[in-house]
Formats: sequence, structure tokens, C-alpha cells
Amino acid sequence: MTYAPSLKPNTRIDVADILRGIAIAGIILIHFIEHLNFFLFPEPKNELWNTINTAIWDSTFFLLAGKMYAIFAMLFGLSFFIQHDNQAQKGIDFRPRFAWRMVLLMLFGLFDLLFYNGDILTVYAACGLLIIPLIRASNKVIIAVIILMALQPIEFVNLVRGLIDPATPIFNLGSGELFKSIIPAQSQGNIIDVAVAGIKYGFPVNFLWAIENGRFTQTILFFLIGIMLGRARLFYNEGNNLKIWKKVLIGSIIAFAILLPLYKYVPKATSEIACVSKSLKVALNMWKNVAMMAFIVSGTTLLYYCTTAKNWMIKIAPYGKMSLTNYIGQSVIGAILFYNWGFGLYDKCGHAASFLMGIGCIALQFMFCTWWMKHHKRGPLEQLWCSATWFGKKK
Repeated sequence: MTYAPSLKPNTRIDVADILRGIAIAGIILIHFIEHLNFFLFPEPKNELWNTINTAIWDSTFFLLAGKMYAIFAMLFGLSFFIQHDNQAQKGIDFRPRFAWRMVLLMLFGLFDLLFYNGDILTVYAACGLLIIPLIRASNKVIIAVIILMALQPIEFVNLVRGLIDPATPIFNLGSGELFKSIIPAQSQGNIIDVAVAGIKYGFPVNFLWAIENGRFTQTILFFLIGIMLGRARLFYNEGNNLKIWKKVLIGSIIAFAILLPLYKYVPKATSEIACVSKSLKVALNMWKNVAMMAFIVSGTTLLYYCTTAKNWMIKIAPYGKMSLTNYIGQSVIGAILFYNWGFGLYDKCGHAASFLMGIGCIALQFMFCTWWMKHHKRGPLEQLWCSATWFGKKK
């Protein structure tokens, strides 16, 4: 079946905004306990503090790492579908405008790199450009690409290479060595040093790391899943959607229960062949995270549509609507807190303190977003992105 515009209008999806808010909050918590990609921490004062810090680190990564970015990426694909479909219903081809929109996102990402070298917006922009040819593809074609991306093609090739020749080295493009060049600016440099290091080293490191660790193909995968969810209109409370989400919820629990022990033990069992072990670890981790993401997305959707929790969940929506502002905002706030040019707290705050600071950052942003969205249609950076997207042309 070839692509055809939807016959129904794509109205604003509150539960998507709520999920986006949950995702950006989770991403901020991870970034803060990582000290914004700094990974230098003070020695724990005693065994108790060491236990607390370890528990916070482990639980945060178990619950959030890989899941929040997956939700964020999936919603990116959903937004692309909605924007494209809305214009297609008017007889307008949105693809050239979306390409320009990705150029603008790349510029936002480059600005973010001036503060935070782990920026993801530049990778999103590149992946966004790559999926443009697929937005009008048939469902069968998109599903085929989803399956290909889910199989983690780079890891699959490395797995086969390792099985053929156990001496095959781990796939490495040099992101780790290049990353070391950033540390002096973070620990000793001023704001200019951090900005230069972010552009000079952070930009290539992010792409190299994403390719080495499967994130590049995973991002494309989640974008396409978002497009398919948009086509199926699953985030609207219509038809049998809630029954489908209930099945997804049950299926995700079963899948996670199977994948978690596989992720924990299979890479260890193959540790003698480093290339094979690494490839299996990346692939199983992604599949495990997909199961957890499906659980969070389906659970949140059902909670919103089927319970009175909707009344307080909707309060998260303004935070989600301003995800770009909040993402870049956390980079600026975090850099001021942890890097040498700011307060230099990287060697003073352990995981527990950094986690609480992340909560504080989210709380401040939440209050600002709630106030801002009462008076404006979009967040400040969202409005800038929208205005620049449609510059010179009436929507």
C-alpha cells in the first residue's frame, strides 16, 4: 500500500506531551549524575555514602538509561509524521521544509555543544535527514527497515566477524580516545575552552560513539516506530487502541522478563570472544530497553485514558511541550554547576547530591514551563524553531 494522507485531523496529543515530559526529565537526571558527560566524582566520605551513591547510580541507569532517549526519539518520529500528514492533507509536500527544519536542529545542537559535549540534537538532525525518503513509503517498506534496524546491522556484522575469527578486535572508531581530549577543558578550562572542545571534539565523538554503540541505527529505528504509531493513530482514544495498548503492556513485561537475564548472562558467557560479547551486549541492551520503553509508553497511555490520574498527569504536558528549551536549558545549568568555569562541583558532589540537583533543575524548569505556557502557544526555543522553519512561507 502506497502512502496517502490521513482522512482524520491530527489534533494535539496530550499523552504524547506527557510522555515527552517524562522522557526529558529522565534524560536530565541521567545527565546530572553523569556530571554532564564529565564522569569525575569525589571519593565517598564513608561506606554508607558509597552504598547510597552506588544504589542511586545503578537504579537510575536501570530505570532510565536507554529508555528515556528511546521514548524521546519515538516521539520525534511521531511529530514528523503529524507535521508531514497535516501538510499533505492540504496538498503540500513537507519534506523540503522538514529538511530545512533538520538543518535548524543541527544549529541548535551546535549551540548546545558549546555547553554540553554529549549533545544528542546533532545526531537527531542527521538521522532525521536520513528518514525523509521513508516518510511516504508504504507500511511494508517501513516495517522492513524497522526490522533491519532492530537487528542492529553493525552489531550483526561484527558478531559474524567474531564468530568467524575470534581474534577480531572490538569495533572501535576511536571515540574513547577522542573523548579524553575534552576532559582538560571541563576540569581546568574557562567557558571558551569548553565551547571550543565541545565543537572540536564533542561533535565527532557523539557521532562516532553513536555508531560504535548502536545508537545511530537505534535512533532511526525509534523514529520509524514513531511514524508507524502516528499512521496507526494509536495515541488517540479511538477504536480498539486501548485494547492494543493493554496487549503491548503485557507483552512488554514478558519480553523484559526474558531479555533481562539474557542481557545479564549471555555477554558474560561469550566474554572470551570480545567482539561477539560486545555485539551481543549492545543488541540485547537495545531490545531490553525497547521492552521497558513499551512498558512505560503503554502504561502511561492506559493510565491517562483509563483512570482519573489524567487530572494530574495533564500538568506534565507543558513541560513536555517545551522539551527543546528544557534540553538546552539543562545543558547550560549543568555546565554552570559542574564544570570548572562555573561552580566546579564535579569533585564535590557524588551521585546522590547530583541526583537531587537534577530534581531541583527539573522542578525549576517545570514551574517555568507551567507559567510560560499559560501565556504562550510554544516555548521560547520551540517558537524560534517554528518561526525559522516556516520563514518566508505562510503555513
